[in-house]
Amino acid sequence: MTTSTPGAPRDRHAIAAAVAADIPPGAYVNLGIGQPTLVADHLPPDAGVVLHTENGMLNMGPAARGDAIDPDLTNAGKVPVTEPPGAAYFHHADSFAMMRGGHLDVCVLGAFQVAANGDLANWHTGEPDAIPAVGGAMDLAIGAKRIWVMMSLFTRDGAAKLVGACTYPLTGLGCVDRVYTDIATFDLAAARDGGPVHVYDLTGPSFDELAARVGVPLLAR
Repeated sequence: MTTSTPGAPRDRHAIAAAVAADIPPGAYVNLGIGQPTLVADHLPPDAGVVLHTENGMLNMGPAARGDAIDPDLTNAGKVPVTEPPGAAYFHHADSFAMMRGGHLDVCVLGAFQVAANGDLANWHTGEPDAIPAVGGAMDLAIGAKRIWVMMSLFTRDGAAKLVGACTYPLTGLGCVDRVYTDIATFDLAAARDGGPVHVYDLTGPSFDELAARVGVPLLAR
């Protein structure tokens, strides 16, 4: 059984590094806007991973800094990125055809909530004054072979974002395979068949403390 590693929760870069380490060599990967874009900065140059952006670029590099910044070269979140050898550009519609056609091995998305059965809510909180921003999330949720979520585990009010059933408007049904958070990594494969959510890389609280705060059955691995 996995025991908790003492210390502070993982920061965004530590979560991104954990995601990057799990991406198989040669995979074609889409990184959603927000935290998932940090994954690009933690992929080794020889990983053979090809990054795809919704706005029409294949083989995207890490974030650009300093003199490397080109304001015309950005990812879907408008963050300046670099252009490795072999990068290609194409129409937005072609990019969505790749997303919808099952050509992506992994997609990493942010989320407001993820249910234990893999349901995803990441485009709208349902609040009257909230601004919905679905982008291509629905297309990615049904088109990518594997959906991984990168998010903080708890809201500012202390509520768990990993839930028994989503209360926010859904992006996709039963589509999330794994959730990477500041507290732990969660695998949802067994939960889809009615089993517990498997917990890996627990950092900070004990397993019993985590289980008391997250309202779904957990199993430490």
